[in-house]
This record gives sequence, structure tokens and C-alpha cells, in this order.
Amino acid sequence: MPTPAETFVAVREHARKNALLATIDAAIGWDERTMMPLAAGAWRAEQAAELAAVVHRHRTDAAQGARLEELAASPLATAGTPAEQATIRLLKHDFDKQARLPTRLVEELARTTVEAQQVWSLAKAASDWPKLCPWLERVFALKREQAACQRPDLDPYDALLDDYEPGGRWRAIAPRFADLRSRIVPLVQACAGATRRPDDRILTERVYPVPAQQEFVRQVAARIGFDFERGRLDTTDHPFCTSLGPDDCRITTRWDERFLPTALFGVLHEAGHGLYDQGLLREWYGLPPGEAASLGIHESQSRLWENLVGRSRAFWEWCFPLARAAFPQALADADAARVHEALLVVKPSFIRVEADEVTYNLHVMLRFDLERAVVHGDLPVADLPTAWNERFAADFGLRPPDDAHGVLQDIHWSAGLIGYFPTYTLGNLYAAQLMAAAEARLGDLPAAFAAGEFQPLLDWLRREVHAVGRLLESEPLVERATGQTVSADWLARSLVDRYGPAYGL
Repeated sequence: MPTPAETFVAVREHARKNALLATIDAAIGWDERTMMPLAAGAWRAEQAAELAAVVHRHRTDAAQGARLEELAASPLATAGTPAEQATIRLLKHDFDKQARLPTRLVEELARTTVEAQQVWSLAKAASDWPKLCPWLERVFALKREQAACQRPDLDPYDALLDDYEPGGRWRAIAPRFADLRSRIVPLVQACAGATRRPDDRILTERVYPVPAQQEFVRQVAARIGFDFERGRLDTTDHPFCTSLGPDDCRITTRWDERFLPTALFGVLHEAGHGLYDQGLLREWYGLPPGEAASLGIHESQSRLWENLVGRSRAFWEWCFPLARAAFPQALADADAARVHEALLVVKPSFIRVEADEVTYNLHVMLRFDLERAVVHGDLPVADLPTAWNERFAADFGLRPPDDAHGVLQDIHWSAGLIGYFPTYTLGNLYAAQLMAAAEARLGDLPAAFAAGEFQPLLDWLRREVHAVGRLLESEPLVERATGQTVSADWLARSLVDRYGPAYGL
């Protein structure tokens, strides 16, 4: 009879094998989004379905289930180290969720979402909603089935949300979002009515050659701490970050010669994700102490580096000489202040990933409300374009000219990422609160940024966030790091403080 310590070793080894298989799945997903020929989509869907079945069978192996039951009843579950206790509790929780899913459903989800993403690329390019609609109907139906199998004790939307934000519940999130929205809308209106406004023509009316952008953004990502010996940067149609192992983090971006922020802030965002992945405890890779707490916490890291660092005046005091060297013609008559001012424009626009920081969360809340209505059966998938356009007109005062600028712009639903969208705004809330705490603990961060010194902030995040892994859920983690209850106040104040002066408010 093995001792609890011996059983724990066996459980760890099995879980690390799960992680190994999952990274193979991630590798073919990365290839699909960056390198795969369009005609290969159908075969890739079959590959993904077969691999998903293999991964699922290994995750739900009966012997692992028996070992976890044994450990849950052992002294290690209550008297072991915090890492041991969390590993036992969370691996058993994960096992039970996965074991409730039939292999047939796992395969069908993998196959359908790969195919749906290929259709989405074509439908978006042609603004052809009817092409994608039947695929989304199938995806949502499969996700409802997943929710019913996986967490029959939860509201179906909460069951899906729990995969991305463990412990998150929409009835708690919705009022917090409503509170934030009640503060954002007046700020947007005040900016729209202001007589003083920033000038962004330096970013919208000049040419930033793509080869120079590629070198520039790579230098910026490396300077804030992204390790290119353990990662790489590639091109895709919808930026993302994925890790194929503890030393293989892939980030991606898009390029626009007429708008430098598309690539720069895409890279800062994805590099923020990458810094989190590279900062997780390597020796616990594939196990809860070495995994991200949630996607909300993951987003807090990406949004912190993208917005609270990358859009700051201090950052541009350091970055501008680097940018002018990369783009001597476009920035010949500019300075750091002028570029920073251009980044403070608040202008309602159609595309979420190109939205200014103030209006961004309105895009997220729209998607959160619509996908929840579809999951709950209150909104047919076929009616999504109409519902989208009506809500967009109400929130932004604009009506999308076509579905490519509306309901077709995001890949998430085609990829089966239902319940993912709210983590973006949760990440913004967490980021603002974490940044305020870092500034209080570390002293004059703007002076450090202006000198190109980002390591103190990264080191603090590694201690307070990255090293915690999954031992805490999102809100307890943020509260532990900041000493404050999670609140929308930090983000609301941060937006007013940083954007208000640019509009004379």
C-alpha cells in the first residue's frame, strides 16, 4: 500500500503528463492561427478531435481518480503544505468536472470549433453573417450541453464562466459591471462635449512601415521583461498568447502601417500575458501552484502592461527615442508629449481590439450580456446581429455599417470561448487595483519607467501574483496583494485621473 506521499508523487506525474498532452493540443492550435494553409482546415479539425479524445481519456483515467480520492481522505489534504493541499483539492475538482463530460462531446467540440474558426475567417472577410450563423448555433448548443454535464449544480452560464474565472458568478459580476458602466458613460459623454481634445493625427495620418514596427515592438517587449529565449512573436489575424511548455511562450499581433498602436499595444498586451506565463513556478508546471489563477488575473497582467504602463507619459519619455529611431520620417517633428497626447483620444469606435481604454469596457459588457442571453435561451443565435446593433447604438451612438464591424469581429464564439468575455473587464478592475498597490509599495514608478526600468514592477508582480499560481481564486489573490476589497473604484478613478486632464475636465 503506497504512502500518501508516494500517491501524491504519482498524482503529480499523471497531471504533468496531462499538461504535456495539452501543450501538444496548444501547438496545433497555434499553428492553425499562424501558419496553417486555409485548405487544411478540415483535416486539422479531425486532428484536433482525435487529440482532444486522447487528452480527455488521460485526464479522466480511473486510476488517477482513485488516487485523488485516496489523497482527499489523507492527512496531506488538510495538514500538507499549502501547495500540496491546493494541488489535491484542485486536481480532484478538475478531475470530477472532466469525468462528467462524455468523450463524444469532447471530440465534437474540438472538431466543430476548429471548423467554425475557419468559417469565421471567411465570414468576417466577406461580412457574411449567414455563412457563420449555423456554425455558431452548433457551438452554442454544444456549450450548453457541456455546461449541463460539467456543472449541473450551476446556472449554465456560470458553469461555462467557471472554466475561465473559477468561482465567478454572473449575478455578482453584473452589478459590478453596471456600477462601472454608470461611471464610464458620463466620462465618455464629458469627453465628447469637451472643447479641449487631444490630437491623434500623428498616429492616424502617417506611415509606420511594418518591418520597422516588427523590430520596434520586439525591442519594447524585451525591455519590459519578455524573454525571447523562452518565447517568440508571430503574425495572426486575431492576437493571442499561448504557452507550449514552461519555456515556449508564443505571442502574436497584427500590423497596420497607418496605425502604430495596432501592433504596439497588441504586443504589450500579449507580452503581459507572456510575462505571467514565464513567471509561473516552473517546477510546478502543469500543477495548480504553477498555473494561472484565472483568465481575469491573466487579463490583469496584460492590461496592466498595455494600458497602465504602455499608455503612460513616463513610458513614452523612455520609449520615444526608440520609436523615433524606428520611424524617423513619421516622428521627425514629434516628441514624447505629442505621442502620449495622441494616445488619450476617447472616440467611440466599432472594433473592440482597437477601442480606446475608456470605451473598451462597454464593448466587453455588450458581449457579456449577449452571450449570456443566448446561453439562457433568451436570444436566438440568428438574432445576434440585430441585438448587437441595437445595443451598440444605445451604448456608443453608432450603428455598425456591416457585420464585419459588428457581430463578426471577434473569434471567441466560433472558438467555443463562451464565458470568456467578462474576464477582460474583470482584468481591468484587477489591474487598476494592483497598479495602485504597486505604486504605493514601490515608490516613484513613473520615474523608473521614464528611465526604462521596468524590473521593479515585474518583480513585485512575480511575488504577489505569479508565484501564487492557482492557490487562490482571483478576488482573494487581489485582496491579498493589495490589502483592499476588490472594487470598481480603482479603475474608475484611474480613467478619470489619466484622461480627464487631456480634455480639460
